[in-house]
Amino acid sequence: MDNNVFNPEHQQKHISNKIVSGLERISEVFKILLWEKAKLVGLSPIQIQILIFVANHKQELCNVSHLAKEFNVTKPTISDAIKTLDKKQLILKDYSSSDSRSYSIHLSQLGKQLASKIYDFATPLKHQVDKFNQSELEAMFKTLSELIYKLNQKGILTVQRTCFGCKFYQKNDTSDYCNLLEKELLNKDLRLDCPEYIERM
Repeated sequence: MDNNVFNPEHQQKHISNKIVSGLERISEVFKILLWEKAKLVGLSPIQIQILIFVANHKQELCNVSHLAKEFNVTKPTISDAIKTLDKKQLILKDYSSSDSRSYSIHLSQLGKQLASKIYDFATPLKHQVDKFNQSELEAMFKTLSELIYKLNQKGILTVQRTCFGCKFYQKNDTSDYCNLLEKELLNKDLRLDCPEYIERM
């Protein structure tokens, strides 16, 4: 019981424990910032996350099944959130797919207006990240992108759209390469959420 990542004495012996504990603190920051914005606009955190996601991603990703995977929640949870967003006239449902029971969603004009006011919920965190120098930022980003990919490979993160899992990505001896862009990728060029991402089979 004492040898766990949250035991301060045990943490001191392993830097990986300190990092995991630090990531837990950062996740708390996101929860706090999201809840503050949610209270301000009269939505739940998941409803805000859906609005932001739909505003920034292609329509084929904006359906109940994918959103449930994206946010690691059940389909009924997403359906309930969408029902509320629909009642508030923030989204529109598109039933144009071949399956008449399924639909994708996109933002109404009112939804777009609200989305433009909620994007900034993570700005306080970004301001602090901006204070690191370029080499620190690049090292942090490289580690984060690799961690996200590894968590996805272990099935802990169900969805990821990083270069490492994309069919266009190629690892050369000393470099990363994108076969879609036909160029070598510097560390800063790697993407965490690529719009052209296609999962490697």
